[in-house]
Amino acid sequence: MRLDVPTLFLTTVAVTFMVGVLYLLSWSQTRRERALAIWGIAHLVGSGASCLLGLRGAIPDPVSIGLGNAVMIGAYGLIWSGVRAFEGRRTHLGWAVAGGLVWSAACLVPAFYTSVAARIVLASATAGLYCALGAWTIWRGRGEPLISRYPAIVLLGSYAAVYWVRIPLAMVFPPPVLAPLSDSPWLAILCFVGTLYSVAIAFVLMALTKERAEREQRLAAETDALTGIANRRAFVARAEACLAVRPAALLLLDLDHFKTINDRFGHSVGDAVLTAFCHAAAPMLPRNAVFGRLGGEEFACLLPETGAGLAARFAESVRGSVGRIAHPDYPDLRVGVSVGIAAGAAGCDLDDLLRRADGALYGAKRNGRDQVRVEAPPNPSVVRAA
Repeated sequence: MRLDVPTLFLTTVAVTFMVGVLYLLSWSQTRRERALAIWGIAHLVGSGASCLLGLRGAIPDPVSIGLGNAVMIGAYGLIWSGVRAFEGRRTHLGWAVAGGLVWSAACLVPAFYTSVAARIVLASATAGLYCALGAWTIWRGRGEPLISRYPAIVLLGSYAAVYWVRIPLAMVFPPPVLAPLSDSPWLAILCFVGTLYSVAIAFVLMALTKERAEREQRLAAETDALTGIANRRAFVARAEACLAVRPAALLLLDLDHFKTINDRFGHSVGDAVLTAFCHAAAPMLPRNAVFGRLGGEEFACLLPETGAGLAARFAESVRGSVGRIAHPDYPDLRVGVSVGIAAGAAGCDLDDLLRRADGALYGAKRNGRDQVRVEAPPNPSVVRAA
């Protein structure tokens, strides 16, 4: 099947323009995501560049070949800048347009401008480099779990490979200098592949921004607004998922005399104490701990694969760290925490574990507070009698 180059260019111009408009419409609804605006501008710029390239023969070659390719390379640089903005990095707009400026400067050299192979090598190397840098930037941000991240890496990386493959091909099979636009298989293939990649890359980059927004909303719904740790709903969900497959120990923590702190120093100091408690406790807990606020001054921590004895040592570390909390304006402020501990096997019920830990916590409160108490083992005689 013969591909009609002018028709493909017209299609590329229309598709790229519509993709750019869609990016800008999405950005207008979520202006916080600056990457959408940059990607939108990049596609509009790319649409203009495709229009200039498609008019080759109808407009002067310096405009079509020289300016058109410079603008197209700049569009790829903007896409890379948008990826950097998405990952929270500096956009480096100067480096984004540097490729187009290098191309423009090279076109001023007659030996370069009259060599089709040399033009293909430089344009392909620069555009491929921007695509590869975009793939690398997304890869570096893989700590944020987004499903569309790896398809985006594959698409940008393979697009870079498509451009770089043109370099040895141009050297081995250089196209004729005076080939008409409509007879150039190079332009037909590049135009067709470019249109497909533009649509695919636009889809995955849109998906990335959507997944990030959904993830941030989900995290906000699962996070206690004051302390920044898991709220009750999130803690229960994570703890139940953990207990379904692993044994664990539960720490139930309650700040001592917290109502007195609120009444004496004010609720702003009370809020500061709750936040300071979390900052003091979190470093004392293992990395796989499930730590959350149940409400008020009551907190819970599930320690997977941990027995009651080891859990008590973690609790003592937390208690010691909390005891060092101080407020510069209130030197007589003292913070203590009582901890109740209960251990359960894999598959045990979280409500039952909370009830048992609460019993141990009540014992710690009753015996003077600011202490760790492990759930008492069952009485063997009572078990035999039962």
